[in-house]
Amino acid sequence: MIKVTTERSSTLMNRTPYVLERELADVPDAVRNAPAPVVPAFEYPFDLRVVDPEGVDPETITEWMHRPHLLETWEQAWPSEQRRLNCRAQLAGTYSRPCILSFDFAAIDLPELGRREVAYIELYRAAKDEIGQLYHADPHDMGFHIATADLNLIGRGVMSGWVGQLGRNILAAEPECRRVMGDPDHRNTAIRKTFEKNSWPHLGDFDVRPGRRISLYTFPRDPSDIPAGR
Repeated sequence: MIKVTTERSSTLMNRTPYVLERELADVPDAVRNAPAPVVPAFEYPFDLRVVDPEGVDPETITEWMHRPHLLETWEQAWPSEQRRLNCRAQLAGTYSRPCILSFDFAAIDLPELGRREVAYIELYRAAKDEIGQLYHADPHDMGFHIATADLNLIGRGVMSGWVGQLGRNILAAEPECRRVMGDPDHRNTAIRKTFEKNSWPHLGDFDVRPGRRISLYTFPRDPSDIPAGR
């Protein structure tokens, strides 16, 4: 069992007063200087865009995170102002990017539901994240988190297909990225099945901090890019 500790400081250069919970403070220059995560484009019926922290997006995400199926696995039942501050901090740095995924339900023969926003996505630099202490991370590695808010998509294979596209699209958008990482809560059987369906190798389960146990998965550019643990 590996336990991870994350050092945090709100006074570090290039950091905002609002400290992002999972961002590592003590990292090599090569990791610190890596650019912000790429936000890949998607074709119909999906669309992925960066969150607008000054608009209604923080309120939308706040409502989603209070839905019963997300309360346990995300543990982010924050007030909307905290979400707004969190999104601003993400966009001010190079660690992560908050995004919203939209989907056109006509693609699954439910045109009456229209095109709507369905999920919150976080894209992040894995070497700058707490999971960067679990394996030998490259500065350009990327990871992602997904909170599917719309239950109309559950069990239809839609999100599983999107995760498959995400891995490929990130690697296509950033040639220097060797692998994409996934680190869901170990109790999140739905997303774990998604990774397994898309043939993402499972690297193990880890306790990253008290009360937080994750399952670590990877999508490598090449089999030789499957990472070794620390």
